[in-house]
Amino acid sequence: MPATLIRTRRWKTVALATSTVLAALAIPTMTATPAGATTTAYDATYYKNAVGKTGTSLKSSLHTIISSQTKISYSAVWNALKVTDQDPNNSSNVILLYSGVSRSKTLNGGDVGDWNREHTWAKSHGDFGEAIGPGTDLHHLRACDVQVNSTRGNLDFDNGGSTVTNGGGSTVDSDSFAPRAADRGDVARMILYMAVRYEGDDGWADLEPNEKVGNGSNPYMGKLAVLKAWNEADPPNAFEERRNDLIYTNYQGNRNPFIDHPEWVEAIW
Repeated sequence: MPATLIRTRRWKTVALATSTVLAALAIPTMTATPAGATTTAYDATYYKNAVGKTGTSLKSSLHTIISSQTKISYSAVWNALKVTDQDPNNSSNVILLYSGVSRSKTLNGGDVGDWNREHTWAKSHGDFGEAIGPGTDLHHLRACDVQVNSTRGNLDFDNGGSTVTNGGGSTVDSDSFAPRAADRGDVARMILYMAVRYEGDDGWADLEPNEKVGNGSNPYMGKLAVLKAWNEADPPNAFEERRNDLIYTNYQGNRNPFIDHPEWVEAIW
């Protein structure tokens, strides 16, 4: 039975209940959610060395697990995205990140009206460009409208700003970008995947989230507190889970653990 069919969502119920208690009692701090709060079919196999851990121990275990990965070329990303980002209601189209638009798979390119390859972890943040490795990792690459992608540029993520033209409700200001509400959790989990996958031990920069915007070429992406809130407010949906499965089975052989276990975000950070 696929993991997505048997997973449980107790983490969200716990989070909502805790939020209510915090509001009523004004408790100043919150204990990290246990890493075993959800279950998947991969817990006894793929994640067996991570289940039950928290903090740096959990992060280290997940890094070891997901670093076993097949890498693809940047040109191969085009065809991969046509599979991973396929519109579930129209097999001829892909769903575009940030805008939510369904667009023909054939319109991949660099012109107005096309879609291209968005690096959610901006490739300048750590200076890895389009090189095989972090520059071609499907777990953070998504199909995106050319103009919306250009508007996002290499901005960090934060709330606020003005509405992005044709951005589906996304907003932007001088130093940050916020996806539409339906994509915020997706973006958070992609960013935090990158922070666990790339730890500076394979020739690439050690990527880490921080609480800043305007990180420029430094190997950081902000804001962590906002990304954590987005992860909680927008839990993984069927599209995101299917995408994770396809990358695992068809392309890279590794998974985004925060799609399988979104409560691990709080357990680590």
